[in-house]
Amino acid sequence: MKKIIVLSSILLAIGLVYSCKKNLRDSPSGKEVYLDLPTNSYNYYDTFNSYSTQLNKTATLGRVLFYDGHLSANNSISCASCHKQELAFADNVALSRGFENRLTSRNSLGIQNLVSNDPTPLSGSMIANTTLFWDGRENSTKGLISRPITNHVEMGIDDMDKLTEKLSQLPYYKSLFMDAYGSERITVEGISDAISTFMCAITSTKSRFDQSINGNISLSAIELKGQALFSNVYKCSSCHQPQGFSYPGRIMLNIGLDYPTKDKGAGAVSGDPKEMGAFRIPNLRNVALTAPYMHDGRFATLEDVLNFYSHNIQNDPNLATPLRDKDGQPIQMNITAEDKKAIIAFLNTFTDYSITTDTKFSNPFKTK
Repeated sequence: MKKIIVLSSILLAIGLVYSCKKNLRDSPSGKEVYLDLPTNSYNYYDTFNSYSTQLNKTATLGRVLFYDGHLSANNSISCASCHKQELAFADNVALSRGFENRLTSRNSLGIQNLVSNDPTPLSGSMIANTTLFWDGRENSTKGLISRPITNHVEMGIDDMDKLTEKLSQLPYYKSLFMDAYGSERITVEGISDAISTFMCAITSTKSRFDQSINGNISLSAIELKGQALFSNVYKCSSCHQPQGFSYPGRIMLNIGLDYPTKDKGAGAVSGDPKEMGAFRIPNLRNVALTAPYMHDGRFATLEDVLNFYSHNIQNDPNLATPLRDKDGQPIQMNITAEDKKAIIAFLNTFTDYSITTDTKFSNPFKTK
């Protein structure tokens, strides 16, 4: 393994340099901070033939950028601050805190299975037909990257070109950019591409649900009951396709959380009155790990979510058709306690601990 010293902004300000030898510098906390990467890149992509080696190097750079607090204005917040590996790259609070400790406006979505079956991931947009963010304001992972970085609450960088200058002063990026792109030059395009490549490598395919589909295991009686209730009785699968990756096209639904609408959601982006209060359908993979739920994190548990669908759907004019009864009123599912227990048991089969523990997705910055 190769270890590279990571200097804090304070140390950089007084012109100290890093060392790969034993005389490691101390961080302000008194602990040594270093970058711990494998000599050869982890295998992130193994299905793209000649692209694989280069993609793996690019993903390695993306991993470092994803976990680096230097991407925020005061070096305090990284992408991983709000997207934690152990939580399927979501956060465990309703609203996360940005670089000045202010609350974000929406709950942090999990990052997994963003990539489609596009065989040419270097084309610049792995999922051009899929909406991102709760309000669908992006449809490209590369376009997504600068949004939180330049957000005045989240990471606070007011100029992406200034970020490239900042990162060029750090001792570890030039060699990583050389490995990834054949040039030491740090660019906005390279930053976006590398983080995108890393995020799109985070795929969940090893849950008990996946294993059951592949015929390797059988779900328990209560899990099978929950699956039947989910798909056939309460029709949850009309909006949520657990076996899928990302949803193609722009699918934004108003599920009747509030009336009047408190957050305009997709409507504020598109200007379409019919999308007011509508939000992206979240992928349910690892849903048991990504609480709290909804765009504002209002529901602490899966049982709270089912209670809402059971009898609290509001009669918003834009309420999605699947949530209306034959008379056009909000449906009253009246899910029994026993059925809730079974549905939650089924939802728990979507949990895939492999992505929450895999070293190649973990924080490469270490202290000792």
